Amino acid sequence: MYNDHPLRLMGSSAGSYARGVAAIHRKYQSAIKHARTRQAVLNAYWKHKKESENLLAKHLKDEMGEVKRIKAKMEYR
Repeated sequence: MYNDHPLRLMGSSAGSYARGVAAIHRKYQSAIKHARTRQAVLNAYWKHKKESENLLAKHLKDEMGEVKRIKAKMEYR
Protein backbone atom coordinates (compact mmCIF):
# COMPACT_ATOMS: atom_id res chain seq x y z
CA MET A 1 0.00 0.00 0.00
CA TYR A 2 2.55 2.64 1.07
CA ASN A 3 5.16 1.25 -1.34
CA ASP A 4 3.16 2.55 -4.31
CA HIS A 5 4.87 5.94 -4.15
CA PRO A 6 8.28 5.61 -2.48
CA LEU A 7 9.44 9.07 -3.54
CA ARG A 8 6.46 10.72 -1.92
CA LEU A 9 7.39 9.13 1.39
CA MET A 10 10.96 10.44 1.23
CA GLY A 11 9.85 14.05 1.09
CA SER A 12 12.04 17.04 0.42
CA SER A 13 13.31 17.16 4.00
CA ALA A 14 15.13 13.81 3.70
CA GLY A 15 17.94 15.28 1.61
CA SER A 16 18.08 18.36 3.76
CA TYR A 17 18.35 16.19 6.88
CA ALA A 18 21.16 14.11 5.36
CA ARG A 19 23.07 17.27 4.42
CA GLY A 20 22.54 18.65 7.92
CA VAL A 21 23.86 15.47 9.53
CA ALA A 22 26.89 15.51 7.24
CA ALA A 23 27.63 19.13 8.14
CA ILE A 24 27.30 18.45 11.87
CA HIS A 25 29.64 15.46 11.62
CA ARG A 26 32.20 17.46 9.65
CA LYS A 27 32.24 20.15 12.34
CA TYR A 28 32.46 17.51 15.07
CA GLN A 29 35.37 15.68 13.45
CA SER A 30 37.20 18.95 12.94
CA ALA A 31 36.68 19.95 16.57
CA ILE A 32 37.88 16.56 17.81
CA LYS A 33 40.98 16.74 15.61
CA HIS A 34 41.88 20.23 16.84
CA ALA A 35 41.08 19.62 20.53
CA ARG A 36 44.09 20.18 22.76
CA THR A 37 42.58 19.05 26.08
CA ARG A 38 40.31 16.35 27.40
CA GLN A 39 37.74 18.99 28.27
CA ALA A 40 37.78 20.33 24.71
CA VAL A 41 36.98 16.83 23.45
CA LEU A 42 34.05 16.56 25.86
CA ASN A 43 32.79 20.02 24.93
CA ALA A 44 32.92 19.10 21.24
CA TYR A 45 30.93 15.94 21.95
CA TRP A 46 28.23 17.74 23.97
CA LYS A 47 27.85 20.42 21.33
CA HIS A 48 27.65 17.73 18.62
CA LYS A 49 25.04 15.82 20.62
CA LYS A 50 22.86 18.89 21.12
CA GLU A 51 23.04 19.86 17.43
CA SER A 52 22.20 16.29 16.38
CA GLU A 53 19.22 16.10 18.72
CA ASN A 54 17.88 19.45 17.53
CA LEU A 55 18.23 18.47 13.88
CA LEU A 56 16.54 15.11 14.47
CA ALA A 57 13.66 16.74 16.36
CA LYS A 58 13.12 19.20 13.50
CA HIS A 59 13.30 16.41 10.93
CA LEU A 60 10.77 14.26 12.79
CA LYS A 61 8.44 17.23 13.21
CA ASP A 62 8.60 17.87 9.45
CA GLU A 63 7.92 14.21 8.72
CA MET A 64 4.91 14.15 11.07
CA GLY A 65 3.53 17.19 9.25
CA GLU A 66 3.95 15.32 5.97
CA VAL A 67 2.16 12.28 7.41
CA LYS A 68 -0.72 14.45 8.60
CA ARG A 69 -1.05 16.13 5.20
CA ILE A 70 -1.17 12.75 3.44
CA LYS A 71 -3.64 11.37 6.00
CA ALA A 72 -5.90 14.38 5.58
CA LYS A 73 -6.32 13.59 1.89
CA MET A 74 -7.45 10.02 2.61
CA GLU A 75 -10.97 9.06 3.52
CA TYR A 76 -11.88 7.17 6.69
CA ARG A 77 -12.78 3.51 6.40
